[in-house]
Amino acid sequence: MVEKIAIGLWGCFFGVVVVILTGSVFAYARSLRRIGFNAALSALASALYVAAYLGGLPKAYEQSEAVFLAWVTLAVSALLTYLLFAVLGVLKSAAMRKRAAVLLGAILLVVLWLGWLLSARALFILSVATACLLGLVALAGALQKAWKGDRLAWAMVFAISCMLVTLVGLNLIALDRSQSMWSLQAVSALAATSYMSIMAAVLWSRYAYLIELHKLMAYGPSYDPVTRMRSHQETGHMVGAVFKSFRDKPQPLGIVTLTIANLYSLEQLYGAHAVNHALFICAARLRRTVPGHVEMGRLGKEGFVLVMPHCKESASLIDLARVVQARLRRPVSLNTSRELETPGTLWAADVGVGVLMVSNPDVRGSDAIAMGYRMSHTALSYASRMAWFDHSSGETVELPDARLL
Repeated sequence: MVEKIAIGLWGCFFGVVVVILTGSVFAYARSLRRIGFNAALSALASALYVAAYLGGLPKAYEQSEAVFLAWVTLAVSALLTYLLFAVLGVLKSAAMRKRAAVLLGAILLVVLWLGWLLSARALFILSVATACLLGLVALAGALQKAWKGDRLAWAMVFAISCMLVTLVGLNLIALDRSQSMWSLQAVSALAATSYMSIMAAVLWSRYAYLIELHKLMAYGPSYDPVTRMRSHQETGHMVGAVFKSFRDKPQPLGIVTLTIANLYSLEQLYGAHAVNHALFICAARLRRTVPGHVEMGRLGKEGFVLVMPHCKESASLIDLARVVQARLRRPVSLNTSRELETPGTLWAADVGVGVLMVSNPDVRGSDAIAMGYRMSHTALSYASRMAWFDHSSGETVELPDARLL
């Protein structure tokens, strides 16, 4: 039973490594090259370290295995120490990064030089002691940051502690491969998986912060901090740019307008902070739901607009509108006071949706958005809360079932 648990936990560890590698590729593609590179390097180094210790050689503790594990331990421990200090924000300046790299490189060279004078087993023990010392230095740095009020550092304290447990456990296994020691493997695997999971969460927190900062720098004063989207003014610029491209290369455009009808009553009951929370939640759900090729922005004080370029068929636009409406209408617990930890009030958005296809390149963007805005208000009078502009009749009608289109 313990053997199966250990194998499962090691599988979870390598699964988390794959998730981090996938996320690092995504981050790198979004121009966040440093964090993407650091995340991938950290995951690969940890996976290499674990794989080296779990693989081993057929016979217990051969000399070549001892030297190989010593080199891996030294290289990975130095690299992870550097990356941990980088995540903690200690290596902000180029001078600090250079000093840290030189110091860690000097430690590695000294240990390797001493290794030439020692036996393979002694070199292995020295490398493990060096790795533990570097881990304790990183733990001390994390504790110092945590005591100064850095909440992220407390997560790093737990992560480094898990890393040290993994280090000790794997080395105990390497010292005596004649016994299976599955209980020790299970503990080491759990600690390693916890370390990688915490690091993934920490790196995601850092990644989300940089994404928001990137948008803030791109939009400048036009960035809306409540919804973390384009503001009303920047939405107008986006619509103008999309319609300009539409006139240059005429291809149908899809527009979905969303109006949240019960924000006014929410404000009257609980105040502006409750409305801001509702908008924050709705915008977050939109960002998670809407595909990357669809442009988004604020529309008035109580709505949003989605613009789908190159919308060749209405079915995809209608499917998007239905999915978005269903996602926004899910109940949410809103904070109705300024204290974030107080119990919330259950609230569900009453969303009117206007769906419009634009094929005529002579149509002005402002006119199309204004029409969609009126349609979303009209949709509030329908049972389905969805309105569609029927080009054959030239009228706004309730959106029929998708199978009939």
